[in-house]
Amino acid sequence: MLTLYYSPGACSLAAHIVLEESGEPYEARRVDFTKTEQRSAAYLDINPFGRVPALVLDDGTPVVENTAILPYLGKRFGLWPAGPVAEAKALSLIGFFASSVHPAHAHFRRVERYSADPSTFPAIQEMGRKTFIAYLAQVDGMLAGRDWFLDAYSVIDPYALVFYSWGLRHYELPMGEYENYTALRDRLLERPAVRRALDAEDLTT
Repeated sequence: MLTLYYSPGACSLAAHIVLEESGEPYEARRVDFTKTEQRSAAYLDINPFGRVPALVLDDGTPVVENTAILPYLGKRFGLWPAGPVAEAKALSLIGFFASSVHPAHAHFRRVERYSADPSTFPAIQEMGRKTFIAYLAQVDGMLAGRDWFLDAYSVIDPYALVFYSWGLRHYELPMGEYENYTALRDRLLERPAVRRALDAEDLTT
């Protein structure tokens, strides 16, 4: 049985949703950041990066980072595109989310990672906020005229929901102005698996 290590509302939400979509039994283990459990020796044995998500496979092998976990789950549960071109597009989107959108957010929320000088924090945070908002607009544009990022629902769509949620919860942005992105959010909320994952993490969106 698969085991997901997650923190409520973190980027691990994407894998949590996909596991709910699978219909297969799995175990979800919360990593409590308020108790710095992500830095515990037991967790670092699973994920030496000290972050979530981490996925422990049936044979005990740990897989970490969404760039690895989501393709694995997508292929295992039929939420991954067929064909080299479609797969390349999926990998490109996951890479964009992981290497651009998420780090922009981290510059705002985890500013201490980027400077040891507190006097620089406000400037770093402001640039992170502006960059994150610009990426949200870019994501909205990607969804123009589309129901999903790819030709069918895939692991990419729950991953995108993470950043929509952050826009609401961490930035208090008027996310409804992103009409295409909001339509995606609404379609996702119609899926029972998405609702179950959100309820499990005590999230409203």
